[in-house]
Amino acid sequence: MTVLKSATTERGPPGSVVNDYAMKGFAMNGFDQPRAQVVRRILVCAWMMVALSPPLAIAEKSAVSPGGEAAPASSAEAPALNGSDVTFFGWSDQHVQTNGDGSHLVPAVEAMNRLPGKKYPERIGGTVAKPAFVFGCGDITEWPTNAAKKTYEEMLAKRLKFPAYDIVGNHDEGGQSPSETIKRWIIARHGGLSYTFDFGGVHFIALFSKYDEGLNNPAQPVSAEALDFLLQDLAKTPKDTPVVVALHLCYDAITNRDALADAFGRSNVILVLGGHYHRSKVDRFRGIPFVQLPSPFKNGPGHIMVIRISKDRLVAIPWSYRENRWADRPGLTLDVPIRGPATK
Repeated sequence: MTVLKSATTERGPPGSVVNDYAMKGFAMNGFDQPRAQVVRRILVCAWMMVALSPPLAIAEKSAVSPGGEAAPASSAEAPALNGSDVTFFGWSDQHVQTNGDGSHLVPAVEAMNRLPGKKYPERIGGTVAKPAFVFGCGDITEWPTNAAKKTYEEMLAKRLKFPAYDIVGNHDEGGQSPSETIKRWIIARHGGLSYTFDFGGVHFIALFSKYDEGLNNPAQPVSAEALDFLLQDLAKTPKDTPVVVALHLCYDAITNRDALADAFGRSNVILVLGGHYHRSKVDRFRGIPFVQLPSPFKNGPGHIMVIRISKDRLVAIPWSYRENRWADRPGLTLDVPIRGPATK
Protein backbone atom coordinates (compact mmCIF):
# COMPACT_ATOMS: atom_id res chain seq x y z
CA MET A 1 0.00 0.00 0.00
CA THR A 2 1.66 3.25 -1.12
CA VAL A 3 -0.38 5.70 0.93
CA LEU A 4 2.01 5.92 3.91
CA LYS A 5 4.97 6.88 1.77
CA SER A 6 2.95 9.57 0.03
CA ALA A 7 1.57 10.99 3.27
CA THR A 8 4.93 11.25 4.97
CA THR A 9 6.81 12.74 2.06
CA GLU A 10 4.34 15.59 1.64
CA ARG A 11 4.40 18.34 4.27
CA GLY A 12 1.17 20.19 3.41
CA PRO A 13 -1.59 21.10 5.86
CA PRO A 14 -3.45 18.26 7.61
CA GLY A 15 -6.32 16.88 5.59
CA SER A 16 -5.10 18.11 2.18
CA VAL A 17 -2.37 15.87 0.74
CA VAL A 18 -2.97 13.24 3.43
CA ASN A 19 -6.67 13.18 2.60
CA ASP A 20 -6.29 12.99 -1.20
CA TYR A 21 -3.60 10.32 -1.22
CA ALA A 22 -5.15 8.31 1.59
CA MET A 23 -8.59 8.11 -0.01
CA LYS A 24 -7.09 7.00 -3.33
CA GLY A 25 -5.01 4.40 -1.53
CA PHE A 26 -7.99 3.08 0.42
CA ALA A 27 -10.05 2.78 -2.77
CA MET A 28 -7.30 0.80 -4.45
CA ASN A 29 -7.05 -1.53 -1.44
CA GLY A 30 -10.79 -2.28 -1.18
CA PHE A 31 -11.81 -0.13 1.81
CA ASP A 32 -15.45 0.97 1.98
CA GLN A 33 -16.15 4.66 2.62
CA PRO A 34 -16.94 4.52 6.41
CA ARG A 35 -13.87 2.45 7.18
CA ALA A 36 -11.74 4.71 5.00
CA GLN A 37 -12.94 7.79 6.90
CA VAL A 38 -11.98 6.27 10.26
CA VAL A 39 -8.53 5.24 9.11
CA ARG A 40 -8.02 8.61 7.40
CA ARG A 41 -8.63 10.39 10.72
CA ILE A 42 -6.09 8.14 12.43
CA LEU A 43 -3.51 8.94 9.74
CA VAL A 44 -4.15 12.67 10.00
CA CYS A 45 -3.61 12.55 13.78
CA ALA A 46 -0.40 10.58 13.30
CA TRP A 47 0.78 13.03 10.63
CA MET A 48 0.18 15.97 12.97
CA MET A 49 2.17 14.31 15.75
CA VAL A 50 5.13 13.87 13.40
CA ALA A 51 4.85 17.33 11.89
CA LEU A 52 4.65 19.09 15.24
CA SER A 53 7.39 17.09 16.94
CA PRO A 54 10.76 18.89 17.30
CA PRO A 55 13.58 17.51 15.13
CA LEU A 56 16.08 15.18 16.73
CA ALA A 57 19.41 16.83 17.38
CA ILE A 58 22.73 16.22 19.06
CA ALA A 59 22.05 18.86 21.69
CA GLU A 60 18.84 20.09 23.24
CA LYS A 61 19.48 23.63 22.00
CA SER A 62 21.15 24.54 18.72
CA ALA A 63 24.61 26.01 19.07
CA VAL A 64 24.05 29.68 18.39
CA SER A 65 26.01 32.90 18.46
CA PRO A 66 25.22 36.45 17.35
CA GLY A 67 25.50 36.60 13.60
CA GLY A 68 24.36 33.21 12.45
CA GLU A 69 22.64 29.89 12.91
CA ALA A 70 24.64 26.82 13.75
CA ALA A 71 25.16 23.75 11.65
CA PRO A 72 25.13 20.37 13.42
CA ALA A 73 28.39 19.52 15.17
CA SER A 74 28.47 16.12 13.50
CA SER A 75 26.27 13.66 11.75
CA ALA A 76 27.11 11.07 14.43
CA GLU A 77 24.21 10.15 16.68
CA ALA A 78 24.45 11.21 20.34
CA PRO A 79 23.75 8.56 22.97
CA ALA A 80 20.75 8.31 25.22
CA LEU A 81 21.34 9.62 28.73
CA ASN A 82 22.18 7.16 31.50
CA GLY A 83 19.90 8.58 34.20
CA SER A 84 21.02 12.18 34.61
CA ASP A 85 24.72 11.56 33.84
CA VAL A 86 26.45 13.42 31.02
CA THR A 87 29.73 11.95 29.77
CA PHE A 88 32.01 13.57 27.20
CA PHE A 89 35.65 13.36 26.15
CA GLY A 90 38.09 16.26 25.93
CA TRP A 91 41.26 16.96 23.99
CA SER A 92 43.06 20.03 22.67
CA ASP A 93 45.99 21.30 20.59
CA GLN A 94 45.75 18.72 17.83
CA HIS A 95 48.25 20.68 15.71
CA VAL A 96 47.51 19.09 12.34
CA GLN A 97 50.52 20.06 10.23
CA THR A 98 50.42 22.60 7.41
CA ASN A 99 50.90 19.83 4.82
CA GLY A 100 47.84 18.05 6.19
CA ASP A 101 49.71 15.43 8.22
CA GLY A 102 47.44 14.41 11.08
CA SER A 103 48.72 10.89 11.62
CA HIS A 104 49.53 11.68 15.26
CA LEU A 105 45.79 12.10 15.91
CA VAL A 106 44.93 8.53 14.96
CA PRO A 107 45.96 6.83 18.25
CA ALA A 108 43.94 9.36 20.25
CA VAL A 109 40.86 9.00 18.06
CA GLU A 110 41.03 5.22 18.13
CA ALA A 111 41.41 5.34 21.93
CA MET A 112 38.27 7.46 22.22
CA ASN A 113 36.36 5.06 20.01
CA ARG A 114 37.35 2.17 22.30
CA LEU A 115 36.79 3.90 25.66
CA PRO A 116 33.03 3.30 26.15
CA GLY A 117 32.56 0.29 28.41
CA LYS A 118 35.96 0.69 30.10
CA LYS A 119 35.78 0.37 33.89
CA TYR A 120 36.66 3.49 35.87
CA PRO A 121 39.06 3.13 38.81
CA GLU A 122 37.35 1.49 41.77
CA ARG A 123 37.19 4.71 43.79
CA ILE A 124 35.11 6.32 41.00
CA GLY A 125 33.02 3.29 40.13
CA GLY A 126 31.02 2.37 37.08
CA THR A 127 32.03 2.18 33.44
CA VAL A 128 32.63 4.81 30.77
CA ALA A 129 29.39 5.61 28.96
CA LYS A 130 29.18 6.41 25.27
CA PRO A 131 30.11 10.10 25.17
CA ALA A 132 27.60 12.73 24.19
CA PHE A 133 30.38 14.41 22.21
CA VAL A 134 34.09 15.17 22.09
CA PHE A 135 35.16 18.73 22.91
CA GLY A 136 38.34 20.30 21.53
CA CYS A 137 39.80 23.44 23.10
CA GLY A 138 41.59 24.85 20.08
CA ASP A 139 44.85 24.82 18.14
CA ILE A 140 43.34 22.34 15.73
CA THR A 141 46.14 23.23 13.31
CA GLU A 142 49.82 24.05 13.53
CA TRP A 143 48.89 26.89 11.18
CA PRO A 144 45.52 27.22 9.41
CA THR A 145 46.09 25.83 5.92
CA ASN A 146 43.32 24.28 3.85
CA ALA A 147 45.22 20.97 3.91
CA ALA A 148 45.24 20.97 7.72
CA LYS A 149 41.56 21.85 7.89
CA LYS A 150 40.64 19.10 5.43
CA THR A 151 42.56 16.46 7.39
CA TYR A 152 40.89 17.39 10.67
CA GLU A 153 37.47 17.57 9.07
CA GLU A 154 37.92 14.09 7.59
CA MET A 155 39.21 12.77 10.93
CA LEU A 156 35.97 13.85 12.60
CA ALA A 157 33.72 12.69 9.79
CA LYS A 158 35.33 9.38 8.86
CA ARG A 159 37.21 8.09 11.91
CA LEU A 160 35.80 9.56 15.14
CA LYS A 161 32.55 7.82 16.10
CA PHE A 162 31.06 10.67 18.15
CA PRO A 163 29.85 14.24 17.57
CA ALA A 164 32.51 16.92 18.00
CA TYR A 165 32.67 20.54 19.10
CA ASP A 166 35.73 22.78 18.76
CA ILE A 167 36.91 26.32 19.41
CA VAL A 168 39.65 28.41 17.80
CA GLY A 169 43.12 28.52 19.36
CA ASN A 170 45.93 30.99 18.80
CA HIS A 171 47.59 28.81 16.14
CA ASP A 172 44.27 28.60 14.30
CA GLU A 173 44.24 32.40 14.05
CA GLY A 174 47.45 32.27 12.02
CA GLY A 175 49.93 34.06 14.28
CA GLN A 176 51.85 36.75 12.41
CA SER A 177 50.02 35.80 9.19
CA PRO A 178 46.34 36.02 10.17
CA SER A 179 43.97 33.62 8.43
CA GLU A 180 40.21 33.12 8.39
CA THR A 181 40.35 29.47 7.28
CA ILE A 182 39.63 27.80 10.62
CA LYS A 183 37.47 30.66 11.84
CA ARG A 184 35.16 30.26 8.84
CA TRP A 185 35.06 26.50 9.42
CA ILE A 186 34.08 26.92 13.09
CA ILE A 187 31.38 29.46 12.18
CA ALA A 188 29.97 27.12 9.53
CA ARG A 189 29.80 24.23 12.03
CA HIS A 190 28.68 26.04 15.16
CA GLY A 191 27.16 29.35 14.14
CA GLY A 192 29.84 31.61 15.59
CA LEU A 193 33.33 31.75 17.05
CA SER A 194 31.66 31.86 20.47
CA TYR A 195 28.57 29.69 20.79
CA THR A 196 26.46 27.70 23.24
CA PHE A 197 24.64 24.39 23.35
CA ASP A 198 22.81 22.24 25.90
CA PHE A 199 22.92 18.55 26.66
CA GLY A 200 21.32 16.57 29.47
CA GLY A 201 20.42 19.64 31.51
CA VAL A 202 23.95 21.10 31.29
CA HIS A 203 24.62 24.41 29.50
CA PHE A 204 27.90 24.62 27.56
CA ILE A 205 29.50 27.95 26.62
CA ALA A 206 32.32 27.83 24.06
CA LEU A 207 34.25 31.11 24.16
CA PHE A 208 36.53 32.56 21.52
CA SER A 209 39.08 34.93 23.05
CA LYS A 210 41.24 36.67 20.46
CA TYR A 211 44.93 36.07 21.06
CA ASP A 212 47.17 39.15 21.25
CA GLU A 213 50.37 38.38 19.36
CA GLY A 214 51.73 41.77 20.42
CA LEU A 215 52.12 40.57 24.01
CA ASN A 216 54.69 38.00 22.87
CA ASN A 217 53.58 35.82 25.77
CA PRO A 218 51.57 32.58 25.87
CA ALA A 219 49.85 33.84 29.02
CA GLN A 220 47.02 36.20 28.06
CA PRO A 221 43.88 37.84 29.44
CA VAL A 222 40.48 36.54 28.41
CA SER A 223 39.35 39.25 25.99
CA ALA A 224 36.71 41.84 26.82
CA GLU A 225 34.60 40.55 23.92
CA ALA A 226 34.67 37.00 25.31
CA LEU A 227 33.74 38.21 28.79
CA ASP A 228 30.88 40.24 27.33
CA PHE A 229 29.52 37.19 25.46
CA LEU A 230 29.77 35.20 28.69
CA LEU A 231 27.94 37.85 30.74
CA GLN A 232 25.13 38.16 28.20
CA ASP A 233 24.63 34.42 27.95
CA LEU A 234 24.69 33.79 31.71
CA ALA A 235 22.15 36.57 32.20
CA LYS A 236 19.70 34.49 30.13
CA THR A 237 20.55 31.16 31.81
CA PRO A 238 18.59 30.00 34.89
CA LYS A 239 20.83 30.31 37.96
CA ASP A 240 20.45 26.66 38.98
CA THR A 241 21.47 25.33 35.56
CA PRO A 242 24.92 23.71 35.67
CA VAL A 243 27.28 25.51 33.27
CA VAL A 244 30.52 24.38 31.63
CA VAL A 245 32.70 27.13 30.12
CA ALA A 246 35.39 26.29 27.54
CA LEU A 247 38.30 28.46 26.38
CA HIS A 248 41.55 27.85 24.57
CA LEU A 249 43.54 29.41 27.41
CA CYS A 250 44.11 27.11 30.37
CA TYR A 251 44.17 28.10 34.03
CA ASP A 252 47.92 28.79 34.09
CA ALA A 253 47.68 30.93 30.94
CA ILE A 254 44.76 33.15 32.03
CA THR A 255 46.15 36.41 33.43
CA ASN A 256 42.76 37.86 34.46
CA ARG A 257 41.27 34.93 36.35
CA ASP A 258 39.49 37.23 38.80
CA ALA A 259 37.70 39.02 35.96
CA LEU A 260 36.62 35.66 34.56
CA ALA A 261 35.36 34.41 37.94
CA ASP A 262 33.60 37.74 38.54
CA ALA A 263 31.76 37.29 35.24
CA PHE A 264 30.36 33.99 36.51
CA GLY A 265 28.54 35.89 39.25
CA ARG A 266 26.00 33.68 41.01
CA SER A 267 25.65 31.31 38.06
CA ASN A 268 26.18 27.61 38.69
CA VAL A 269 29.48 27.29 36.80
CA ILE A 270 30.69 23.79 37.63
CA LEU A 271 33.71 23.55 35.30
CA VAL A 272 36.08 25.59 33.12
CA LEU A 273 37.88 23.77 30.30
CA GLY A 274 41.09 24.95 28.64
CA GLY A 275 43.94 23.74 26.46
CA HIS A 276 47.03 25.63 25.23
CA TYR A 277 49.68 24.01 27.44
CA HIS A 278 49.23 20.46 26.09
CA ARG A 279 49.17 18.58 29.43
CA SER A 280 46.43 17.07 31.57
CA LYS A 281 46.02 19.18 34.71
CA VAL A 282 43.36 20.22 37.21
CA ASP A 283 43.17 23.37 39.34
CA ARG A 284 40.70 25.12 41.62
CA PHE A 285 40.17 28.88 41.71
CA ARG A 286 37.65 30.54 44.00
CA GLY A 287 35.96 27.18 44.35
CA ILE A 288 35.66 26.63 40.57
CA PRO A 289 37.32 23.57 38.98
CA PHE A 290 39.56 24.19 35.96
CA VAL A 291 40.52 21.22 33.77
CA GLN A 292 43.31 21.47 31.22
CA LEU A 293 42.72 19.18 28.24
CA PRO A 294 45.65 17.16 26.85
CA SER A 295 47.18 17.32 23.38
CA PRO A 296 47.58 14.27 21.11
CA PHE A 297 50.68 15.86 19.57
CA LYS A 298 53.96 13.97 19.71
CA ASN A 299 55.18 15.98 22.71
CA GLY A 300 51.87 15.50 24.52
CA PRO A 301 51.14 13.01 27.32
CA GLY A 302 49.11 10.55 25.25
CA HIS A 303 45.96 11.23 27.26
CA ILE A 304 42.25 11.66 26.61
CA MET A 305 40.27 13.44 29.32
CA VAL A 306 37.06 11.68 30.32
CA ILE A 307 34.49 13.90 32.05
CA ARG A 308 31.36 12.66 33.78
CA ILE A 309 28.72 15.01 35.19
CA SER A 310 26.03 13.58 37.45
CA LYS A 311 23.40 15.19 39.66
CA ASP A 312 25.82 15.72 42.56
CA ARG A 313 29.30 14.80 41.33
CA LEU A 314 31.85 15.90 38.72
CA VAL A 315 34.62 13.52 37.67
CA ALA A 316 37.45 14.27 35.24
CA ILE A 317 40.16 11.68 34.72
CA PRO A 318 42.71 11.14 31.92
CA TRP A 319 42.97 7.86 30.08
CA SER A 320 46.54 7.11 28.95
CA TYR A 321 46.28 5.39 25.58
CA ARG A 322 50.05 4.96 25.40
CA GLU A 323 50.13 3.08 28.72
CA ASN A 324 46.63 1.58 28.39
CA ARG A 325 45.58 2.64 31.89
CA TRP A 326 44.00 5.48 33.84
CA ALA A 327 46.38 8.34 34.72
CA ASP A 328 44.84 8.48 38.19
CA ARG A 329 47.32 10.75 39.93
CA PRO A 330 47.06 13.91 42.08
CA GLY A 331 46.98 17.05 39.96
CA LEU A 332 45.56 15.20 36.96
CA THR A 333 42.15 14.06 38.19
CA LEU A 334 39.09 15.75 39.61
CA ASP A 335 36.33 14.29 41.78
CA VAL A 336 34.19 16.96 43.43
CA PRO A 337 30.60 17.51 44.57
CA ILE A 338 28.46 19.81 42.41
CA ARG A 339 24.91 20.98 41.88
CA GLY A 340 24.44 19.03 38.68
CA PRO A 341 21.51 18.54 36.31
CA ALA A 342 18.16 17.75 37.87
CA THR A 343 17.11 14.14 37.69
CA LYS A 344 14.36 13.68 35.10
